[in-house]
Amino acid sequence: MSQNALLLSRRAAAVPQGVATATPLFAERAENAELWDADGTRYIDFAGGIAVLNVGHCHPRVIAAVRDQLDRYTHTAFQVVAYEPYVALCERLNALAPIAGPAKTVLFTTGAEAVENAVKIARAATGRPGVIAFGGGFHGRTLLTMAMTGKVLPYKRSFGPLPGEVFHLPFPIAHYGVGVEDSLRALSLLFAADIEPSRVAAIIVEPVQGEGGFHMAPPELLQALRRICDEHGILLIADEVQTGFARTGRMFGIEHGGIEPDLMTVAKSLAGGFPLSGVIGRADIMDAAQPGGLGGTYAGSPVACAAALAVLDVIEEEGLIARANAIGDRLRTTLEAFAARNDLLPIGHVRGPGAMVAFDLLAARGGDEPDGAAAKRVTARALERGLVLLSCGIHGETIRLLMPLTASDAVVDEGMAILEEALSAL
Repeated sequence: MSQNALLLSRRAAAVPQGVATATPLFAERAENAELWDADGTRYIDFAGGIAVLNVGHCHPRVIAAVRDQLDRYTHTAFQVVAYEPYVALCERLNALAPIAGPAKTVLFTTGAEAVENAVKIARAATGRPGVIAFGGGFHGRTLLTMAMTGKVLPYKRSFGPLPGEVFHLPFPIAHYGVGVEDSLRALSLLFAADIEPSRVAAIIVEPVQGEGGFHMAPPELLQALRRICDEHGILLIADEVQTGFARTGRMFGIEHGGIEPDLMTVAKSLAGGFPLSGVIGRADIMDAAQPGGLGGTYAGSPVACAAALAVLDVIEEEGLIARANAIGDRLRTTLEAFAARNDLLPIGHVRGPGAMVAFDLLAARGGDEPDGAAAKRVTARALERGLVLLSCGIHGETIRLLMPLTASDAVVDEGMAILEEALSAL
């Protein structure tokens, strides 16, 4: 029996089925955009731990920073004895955030934790309960963030009842016949039928929907939301958990919309694989919560903070924002060529800013009907050939490409060649 098979058997006996794993692989080691499984087989990683590894697996700068911190102390709880890496990271994030005027940051551990605390801060600052999110959005698996997530399967089934005062709008996706005007009309109807604007604390939006299929929020939507929020005293939250830290060709995805959010949630690629998240926001809003109202035992781990400071150095010094745009151009050019070929499975709707690129598997060439089963087959074929891919989307039809921004052109091209084979119609 292979090591992967043996570990898979142990996993089945020890781990509940509720936590799913996309592949039957068990990692042994990894470097940059490559990983090796328990049987010694090499894979190219186009998943990046679900957008966590913008600076790649085990970047030397990150590992060195972590080792240095490990020799100093690993934990004190920031609420008991504070430490400089936490403060230094908050200073860096405050300076980077696209927020005019003074900003403050509070650190947590997971993306869902950041989103939930952003809602807490918004409610404290406004004295209002309501939260508006979008269909297809993903904000986490805690009870509140699950209510905010705009997808029932697999996230909500059998977990109800969910918290109230959470509402959803349709997200504009042109090939599904939903435009910005439809989203805004639904918001007006929501204000008329379900909750008055004066009871809404926040509207939360992903600048590019992650689990929902890498659909970019149109700038006109974001600008309209900013105007509506300003008019009614509602706070605008940008969920940057997947879009942050150079992935979209900007430091943060919301920068493509030409607006400033009131609050931002960050996680995933912030710390290069170490668990860390945060909420960044206008200082006056961030100070609305009373002392002791925010925090967590492991929130803002000094080890993770050290890793994050190194990640920010790498993004700047290695020019990863420009690199994201270069990789994205390379991917989109290749995928558009794939879409024009008759010997490959029908694909279309190539999209995404920077290196946050995706495409859909279609039921028929030139059509819009999604084919989630085909996407599942493509990811399986790719894995057999040595490429780790993830699917997503409303119908599971989308293939998303999330290779590290530090991946070489040679490795990117090797991965795309494997994807080409996986898309073969033969």
